[in-house]
Amino acid sequence: MSISDRKRAVVLLSGGLDSSTCAALAAGEGFEICALTIDYGQRHAIELEAARRVAAALKVVEHKILKLDLRLFGASALTDDIDTPKDRAVEDAADIPVTYVPARNTIMLSLALAYAETRRAFDIFIGVNSLDYSGYPDCRPEFIAAFERLAALATKAGVEGADFRIRTPLLHLSKAEIIRTGTALGFDYGLTHSCYDPTPGGLSCGHCDSCLLRLKGFAEAGLKDPLRYA
Repeated sequence: MSISDRKRAVVLLSGGLDSSTCAALAAGEGFEICALTIDYGQRHAIELEAARRVAAALKVVEHKILKLDLRLFGASALTDDIDTPKDRAVEDAADIPVTYVPARNTIMLSLALAYAETRRAFDIFIGVNSLDYSGYPDCRPEFIAAFERLAALATKAGVEGADFRIRTPLLHLSKAEIIRTGTALGFDYGLTHSCYDPTPGGLSCGHCDSCLLRLKGFAEAGLKDPLRYA
């Protein structure tokens, strides 16, 4: 494997705070970034525009937006006619929330793996996090380790000896630490979008789990969130 191969990475880029920080970190490490955004029928599709803004700001070498409509399956507040939870103490919740999209990270990492193999990019960045509350089973370190083993077994490149690495630089960081990390890199969080239930005009609701975690993170980091809230 050549140095140039190792310096190319695929980044799963939703346009949210975490994935955008991942992309900024990958750029900071000197990777050529191939960004992959999945248009999966999410109700907050405005995040696709955020992904475009982030990709342009970070000067990625390629940005693919792949349409895969998971509304066909539903069963999530992000893809179905289910109310988005509001104003709950997310850090204290123990259940898997209705905003969980069944097998989403498995699906997205599989697509990122296919993309990475075609570009000989053996580092795949994903912004999963296990410390701040999410309740999502596909954000756990065990899942990431299992998928990395799968990548070695299930691809031509892996069988031929390529060392795929699933990079999770945010896995053990709090939201405040994530925000401080991106800010130290000079990243503009005004480019991002986090809200699960934005207004038709694109303002964040300020009450869904994602907004509450974001606002809490900025407060704990001692910084002002540049987004506008309804």
